[in-house]
Amino acid sequence: MDFMRKILITFLLALCLPVLAQSPAFNTFLPGAEQVGQAEFKRFGFSIYHAKLWAPDGRFDPVKPFALSLTYSRAISRDRIVLASIDEMNKLGAPVAQNPAWQFELERVLPSVKEGDTLTGVYQPGQGAVFYYQNQQTGSIDDELARNFFAIWLDPRTSEPAHRLALLGRNP
Repeated sequence: MDFMRKILITFLLALCLPVLAQSPAFNTFLPGAEQVGQAEFKRFGFSIYHAKLWAPDGRFDPVKPFALSLTYSRAISRDRIVLASIDEMNKLGAPVAQNPAWQFELERVLPSVKEGDTLTGVYQPGQGAVFYYQNQQTGSIDDELARNFFAIWLDPRTSEPAHRLALLGRNP
């Protein structure tokens, strides 16, 4: 019986290892992070990505650290991700025209993705954000760009208000 129990425990641990290996790298920079909410972003009925918002103790406060993870359902080029981000920031009234370097900064930290890839941005108010691709750090951006970038998902004026509410853990 003891032998069978050891085999069962070993088997269960083996099943858990892939989940543990996927734990977000941002936990180093955002201790005690718990999921606040999640949402699936679709265009024309096709899934583009699944988003998850993380915050200490699962409580989002825009003036406190948080992380946003996007797990992509399809391949998307860096250029398309960056241009869509710039477009959404423009729609929210961000000073994109006065900050032409923002596009280059986003190109530096946001890679092309394929199905199953995860991009995570960890925001530290007053400092900016650090980005991860598949749990590997890709770089950081300053606070002004970070605030405007995360507004795409979290500003009340976002183009996807139901998506925002789901990320904040509220029913749309």
